[in-house]
Amino acid sequence: MMNQTWSDMTPQEVEQLIASGREDVQFIDVREVEEYLEGHIKQVILIPLSQFEVRHDEIDRSKDTVMICRSGNRSRLACEFLSSHGHQKLHNMIGGMMNWQGETTKD
Repeated sequence: MMNQTWSDMTPQEVEQLIASGREDVQFIDVREVEEYLEGHIKQVILIPLSQFEVRHDEIDRSKDTVMICRSGNRSRLACEFLSSHGHQKLHNMIGGMMNWQGETTKD
């Protein structure tokens, strides 16, 4: 079995990371558009997992990357995919938006 090359982060840790204002971090929401429109974290970039095959190059490899989905499952799959394409500095928000307590927006 391959070693996991990303770390898990709790929604609380992600919220603290956002609050820190670090510019070397990006947040990728891998849910589908309809789910995203129901409410998302303001700072995220939407790249649905279904589009990863063609859009993963939009993700900056030099930054810490936090993957977010509804429950933490698709974001884990996104971490696996990106890891297999040579990305490092990956983090999976475990529990996903279902466990997110922070602010969300619908814009």
